Amino acid sequence: MSGDAGSGMRPMYFVWFWLLGMTLIEVMLAYLHTPIVIMLLALLGLSLVKAALIIGYFMHLKFERLSLALTLIPAMVMCLLLFNVIFPDGNRVRSRGVFRDLPPPQAVTPAGH
Repeated sequence: MSGDAGSGMRPMYFVWFWLLGMTLIEVMLAYLHTPIVIMLLALLGLSLVKAALIIGYFMHLKFERLSLALTLIPAMVMCLLLFNVIFPDGNRVRSRGVFRDLPPPQAVTPAGH
């Protein structure tokens, strides 16, 4: 085997060590009792960077055509926007107690009893 066989894995090792470092930073934030807002923003930011590295290198999407990214990114953004519309509506319905005026469900009994 030539010396070039291991050089193809060099970017993967590099990304793996970056992911490991970011994970250690995330764990360290919890142990340092970081204020909640700062910790949440840092965790969200680090998670986005980690997800981008995993998608780009380990799922090999870095080498895909631009059209794939232009298809997936708007779909992901649309899903996140729809979540932002649906979840508050569900909480509003639950907090208003819309279903409390309905009679309780009746027990189902077998026919002939």
